[in-house]
Parts: sequence; C-alpha cells; structure tokens
Amino acid sequence: MSRKVVFKTYHQNQLSLIPPSYDDLVPKNHPVRIVNTIVDHLDISALAKSYKGGGTSSYHPRMLLKVVIYSYLRNIYSSRKIEQALQENVHFMWLSGQSKPDHNTINDFRGKRLKGKFKNIFNQVVVLLAEQGVLSLKELYVDGTKIEANANRHTFVWGKSIKTSKERIKKQLKELWAYVEKVYAEEQMLPNQPDFEEIDPEKVAQTIDTINQALQDKEVDKKVRQKLNYAKKNWPKNLEKYTEQEAILGKRNSYSKTDPDATFMRMKDDYMQNGQLKPGYNLQASTNNQFITNYTLAQTTADTTTLKEHLKDHIESYGQTPETLTADAGYGSEENYTDLEDKNITAFVKYNYFHKEQRDKKYRENPFHPDNFFYNPETDTYYCPMGQAMRKTHTYEGKTKNGFIQQIPRYQAQNCQGCPLRGSCYKAKGNRIIERNHNLIRLKEKAKKLLLSDEGIAHRKRRCWDVEAVFGNIKQNMGFKRFMLRGMEKVTTEIGLIAMAHNLKKFNIV
Repeated sequence: MSRKVVFKTYHQNQLSLIPPSYDDLVPKNHPVRIVNTIVDHLDISALAKSYKGGGTSSYHPRMLLKVVIYSYLRNIYSSRKIEQALQENVHFMWLSGQSKPDHNTINDFRGKRLKGKFKNIFNQVVVLLAEQGVLSLKELYVDGTKIEANANRHTFVWGKSIKTSKERIKKQLKELWAYVEKVYAEEQMLPNQPDFEEIDPEKVAQTIDTINQALQDKEVDKKVRQKLNYAKKNWPKNLEKYTEQEAILGKRNSYSKTDPDATFMRMKDDYMQNGQLKPGYNLQASTNNQFITNYTLAQTTADTTTLKEHLKDHIESYGQTPETLTADAGYGSEENYTDLEDKNITAFVKYNYFHKEQRDKKYRENPFHPDNFFYNPETDTYYCPMGQAMRKTHTYEGKTKNGFIQQIPRYQAQNCQGCPLRGSCYKAKGNRIIERNHNLIRLKEKAKKLLLSDEGIAHRKRRCWDVEAVFGNIKQNMGFKRFMLRGMEKVTTEIGLIAMAHNLKKFNIV
C-alpha cells in the first residue's frame, strides 16, 4: 500500500503582516557580526578627515570599511562582485544597512581613501586581539612569501638590458670615430677626439655632431652615413628613455611596465610548477598564534634585506619592541643579527649551513674548513692543519645592498709549496688565503647556542606551523595569489585587508 506524499506549503506570493528584519536572518555567531562589532569600536577619524565638504552626500566610511573587510573575509576581491553581493546577499545588506554603492565607489574607497590610512586601522584590531589574550606582541615569527602583481608578465624592463644597450651605443660611437680616423689617416688636421665615456643624451648628441662635422666634406661610405643618421635620430632619445627607466628601477634589476612598482620574481607556486619569473611583491609577515601582527611589502626578491625595515615598522606601529624573534636562514645575516642585538631582541634566527652543520658530520669535522682552523686571538693568527701560521695581511670593507659596512680581515699562509696536504686543503695557485668576518663568526656562534637550546628548539618547531600556515591559508583557502590593485601604496592596502580578514576569520574560529 503506497503512502500519500505530503509537501510543505509553498506560496510564493504570500504577504507578511510584519515585514521580516534582516537582523532576524543573520545568526548571532555569524562572522559578519564580528566584523560589524570590531569596526564599530575602531577610531577612523583620520579616514573621515579625508573627505571634503560640499557637493552630494557620501557613503559613510565606516559602512564601506565594514563591507570591504567582510568581502575579503568571504574571499570576494572584485569590486563588481562586491557590488553584486550588496544587492543579493542578505549578510551584505544587513551590514550596509541596505546601502548599495557601485563598484566605482568601492574601488575608489579601497584604492584611494584607504591608501596610507589602513595600517593604523589594522594595528588597532591587533591591539584589541592582544587585549583579548589571543595573541602576543612579545614573540614574533617572521617569514616572507611572493605574491603576483596585477601586471602583464610579458612587458618588462631589465636593468642589465639597459646597461647592455648603453654599452652598445658607446661601442658603436667608438667604431664611428675609428672610421673618422681612417678617413683622416693621410691628413694632419684630425678633429679633437670626443669623450666616449659620458653616455648621456646631451654628450652623445654632441659626439654625433662632431663626427658629422668631421665627415662633412669627405666621401663617406653609404652605410656609415645611414648609421650616423639613425644615431642622431634615435640614440639621444633612447638614452633619455634609459635614464627614466633607471630612475624607476632604483636598486632593483627589473620592473613591469604595467605596474612599475612590481619586480620580477621567481614564483614557487606558479601553475606550471617550474618557478617562472613573474612581476610580484615580496610579502613580509610577523605572526603570533597564527594571527598576523604586522605586514610589509618589499620590492626585493631576497628576504635578507627586508627584516630591518619590517621590524622597524612593527616597533613604530605598536610603540614596543618584541622580546623574541624567530625566522629561517633567509634572514641570517650580520646586518640582521647586529640590528636584533642592538634592540636587545633574543633572535632565534638560523644562518646558512646551520642544518648542514647539525646533520653532516663530514662537513662539520672537515679539518680544511676555516671554521676548524685554530685561532689565536692574542696574536690574531690562524693555523692550518699542518700547523703553519696564517697571519693577517689586511682588512677590507664590504658593503651590503642596504649600505651596511662589514669589516673582513684576510689571512694568508707563508709557504704552501711542497705541503703534503696541499691537494686536499687548497687547489688554487700560490699560498692559501682565507677571509674571516670575526663579528659575524661571533654572532653566528651566539645564534647557534640559542637555536640549540630547549627554548630555541621549541621556537623553531613553532615557526613552521605559526607563520607558514598563515601563508597557506591566504593562498589556498582564501585563494589570494594575485593582487587586484596596482602600485605599492594600493597593494599595501590590499594585503592589509587580506591580513585583517585572516585575523578576523581566525578570531571567529577561536
């Protein structure tokens, strides 16, 4: 016997005597309420002051801030999709009070209004979270990851290419002058030789004019005349372009034409899985308990040169210095160790070959490695495995990309000729020379003791799941692998929104 099927009542046009409130449709523990509550407690006076009086009314910056933060929390990064959500999503409608700003308003607020002002808002939220006891500003875990820029990967400028082009112009100028000397070979009145070393638009134009005047009444090869005409028309203009490009490059070796602030970097997680070069930014993040406490963006590919400024930004943001900092070997430089020591920060920062020292006994006990040479600090002398004294010949200064000065002494053996260990110890000609940066050696030894202590081992283990898990969440769970905006100031705001969304999502889970 079949049973009668009963369906629930469905009347699409049924009227309600009391219209439902959006507040009734939003669960009490929903993340949108977290965003609403926290933003309501923030001081956004600096943001409000950016609005000028007069004209039509503006959407309230607090409402727009809530909408943009919640959009990033919901992995919605397109301004058009945010506009669509404000018209279709009940949570967005409740949050905005049914205001419906269009995508231009949203993009203008995100890209212009928040520029230079969002960091203070982010810091306020971090302080609130610290007061709640979910994170600490005393222990930092630092790492970096590269995020692709919103730029064409096929339109770029390379510093080496500019240098090569300028060298080519210099070479061709010399070849043209060599032709002038050939033409005047039988005459004594050879014009004064121009300066080929000054490769700038004005000097090159003068040099070309000098060559043209020298060949004015002479029979000139047709190809040479064509080359001179081309040079006069194009070389000064090209050099002006190279000068402008070098100004944009600064200390970098490349930039994208569609986002000049972006540098070409090798991305580990590109879709081809072959480490392609793409325009991007190097995100530096400090975390604690998987909450982002600070973020900065760098235009350099290496992490080593970024730590000093990143730490300075953290101290300026919160007015306090962290007690400990943990980072991987990418940050283990003399400059960073010195800066951390000067700030009295306990640094659990690895250096190159730290793991190899621990795992490779053959490397660690290699008698021919300078680290294993006996050193007498009183006489400032090293002794090789054969017991021969290696005395200091001189000290030279090294300079890092950040301008940090290193003092590097050089030591040389007196006579390596006929030494039975020569083949294993030293294969180059002459007597063996070693360079020893004593300050770096001291700092590395200090770091080694800290890293191998019980506290150091605990911090090293925690770093892996603290800061690296944050990058995994941002790139995989939040799907943020490429910026939507362009320019350093705008992408800094955008990564701040990502960091804020990550923290609030994590806080909702906690």
